[in-house]
This record gives sequence, C-alpha cells and structure tokens, in this order.
Amino acid sequence: MHLINQQEFRKSLLASYGASVSQIEELLAYNQNVFKPSYLTHSVKFPLPPEVHVTAWEKYTITAKKVGAFESLKRVLVQLQFPIQEGISQTEAYRLATRKGVPVDGVTEATGLVLKQPEKLQLRLHQSLAGAIPVLFTENREDFVSLVQALFMRNEPKPIPASMGACIVSGFNNWDRIRQYRQQWEAQQGDDCSETKWAAEFQRIIPHRELYQDQFIILSSGFYSNVPASDMKLSQAQWQQLSLTIRLEHECTHYFTRRLFSSMRNNLLDELIADYRGIVAAIGYYRADWFLRFLGLESFPLIREEARLQNYRGQPSLSDGSFKILQSIIKAAAENLEYFDASHANELKTANNQLLMLLALTDLTLEELAATQGRYYLQNSIEQWQKILCS
Repeated sequence: MHLINQQEFRKSLLASYGASVSQIEELLAYNQNVFKPSYLTHSVKFPLPPEVHVTAWEKYTITAKKVGAFESLKRVLVQLQFPIQEGISQTEAYRLATRKGVPVDGVTEATGLVLKQPEKLQLRLHQSLAGAIPVLFTENREDFVSLVQALFMRNEPKPIPASMGACIVSGFNNWDRIRQYRQQWEAQQGDDCSETKWAAEFQRIIPHRELYQDQFIILSSGFYSNVPASDMKLSQAQWQQLSLTIRLEHECTHYFTRRLFSSMRNNLLDELIADYRGIVAAIGYYRADWFLRFLGLESFPLIREEARLQNYRGQPSLSDGSFKILQSIIKAAAENLEYFDASHANELKTANNQLLMLLALTDLTLEELAATQGRYYLQNSIEQWQKILCS
C-alpha cells in the first residue's frame, strides 16, 4: 500500500472506531510500524549465523558445566558481583566497574548478588530463527527477579510486574569480552602496547559495538503472563510446559525483529507478533482467546486489574480514550489473525511458511491487521516476502 494511501486508510479505520482527531494522531504515532528490513536481501538464509558475542557465551556454557552457571557468570559479568540495592548504580565503585571495567577486587560494595537457588540456574544456547542466543533459565521466581534487576536494571530494586516472566537484554556491555580483546591486541602488538596506545585502540573499537555488546535472554518457569492453569483449562504441569515454550519463542521473536528490522519495542504490534509465534510454537496453531487472556482482555471490553496490557501504553502514555480504542483494535487484529491462521493451517505447518508469516506480520500496522481487508494484506505480504527470499 502506498504510504500516503496507507496513512489515510489508517485514519479512516481509527475514525470508524470512534477516535477523535487528537486520538487519531495519538494512535497513528503509537501504531507506526518502525520495522526496517536492514538485514534482509535475496541471499539471506535462516537460521541466521550467530552474532559475534555467542562465541564468548559458548565458553561460558562450557565453564558452567564444570562449576555451575551462576559461578561461571559471576566470573565474567561484573553486575553479579554487586547486590541489589537502591542507589548502588550511582556509586563510584559501581560506575567504575560497569562503565570502565575497573576490577572489583577489594571493593567494599561488591558483596555479590545473592540468589535463593544459585545451583539451579541454567545457561544454554538456544537456536532461534535469528541465530543462537544465550538463555539464562531459573525456576525460582525470586532469582529471576534478582537477575533481571542486576543485568537489566543496573542492580536497582525496581519492581518487576508479576506478568513478566522473561526479559531480553540487549546492548549489554561485556567487560570480559573487552579484556579478551585487549589480550589479543597486546599479543599482536608485542612490546609496543602502552596504556596510551591501548586507550587509542579502545576509542577506535567503541563504534564497533558487536565487539563488546551482548544480547541474551533471562527466562523463568512460571505461568505465562501470570495466567493460572485453571483459567487455561489445563493441568498445572501442562500449562507450565506450554508457558515455557511460549515465553522462550516470544523473546526469540523480539530478538528476530531487533536483528533483522532494527527494532524491539514495548508495543502491542510487537507483542501480537511475538505471542503469535509463541502460541503457534507451543500448540501448532494460533488462538486469539489465549492472546487476549494474556493481555487481560478475556472479558472485553473489561480489562483485568494489573493486566499485562498496561505495560504497553507507550511513551508518552496514551490517553485513556485512545487506550480504550487501541484495545478494540488489538482484539480485532487478533481475531483476524486467528481466522487467517486457521484458513491456511496446512500451508502454515511448514517452517518456511511460518517464517514468511512472521515476516509478513512485520510489514503491517495494527490498523491494517484489524481491518476487514486484514487477511488480504497478510496474504499479499506473504507473497511479496516469498518473492524476495526466493529471488
């Protein structure tokens, strides 16, 4: 769809949902599709080759098999040398350790992260469509919270929503990799490796973030979106197993969009795509009622108290009126997606067509997916992606 025509179409659809002029502007901004196919060419092959940081994490997993995952990671991720404590990220010791890589030996504040069950922390590499990605997995909820606070929230005791059971950490500065890089650089330099020369080399590599920044997933074993098994009409064991699959594939989908389309947001389009992938990976087909329950919209138009949906109001936060309209749109989009998935059940069973479906979803806006023509837009996008990947 031509960009101008698309914008007018989106405005028209929002108006049909009762949006005022100001609400239309709010929702156009919120629902803007920012996925940019920076990686994709006709020659791309899936799964993608692993990113550079995975090599270091392969070594961490080997060490983990010998000494345990927590001990292995404590040796290389400096944040695990600090406790969860309000204000700690503002201390000089923490800043020096995490921003300049200064060793923490003898540092008073570096008393270490405390886990309830450190021996149960697991570290593995998971093969996703976007390549292998490290996964830290714990069955202990308190340990999950502590790990997220340490590795994603700079060791600050910020609250973690009960509906949050996984976290993808992106752009993580890994000082162990920088130290490894320096050792290799010094070996190449021989005797000519002064502090001044290293400082110059360090400045040179700063723009090359792939040399020192990592991506990984922190995963818990609780029920997905904190939805009880009884609400899903499943046994606790069944729902816990399905939850793990949904959660892992959900996060891997965020990794997929970040790596291929340079975007990974707290946005309902991202969540629709990621939950689609997770649900299909878990049970083989898509269920809109599951997705709506995960968001807290199982009793639409009512929204469940403390629903996961509240996490995606945007920055700046949508007004109450716009947020209400967005709920109607996401419901329609999910139901259209279920209809399309069921109508193409046989074709979508193949891994290649599931990939095409995932790519097609990144092409569209929530307004397009919610429209009566949404199924046509999906089919057209799938066909376009098929031409690109097969050319």
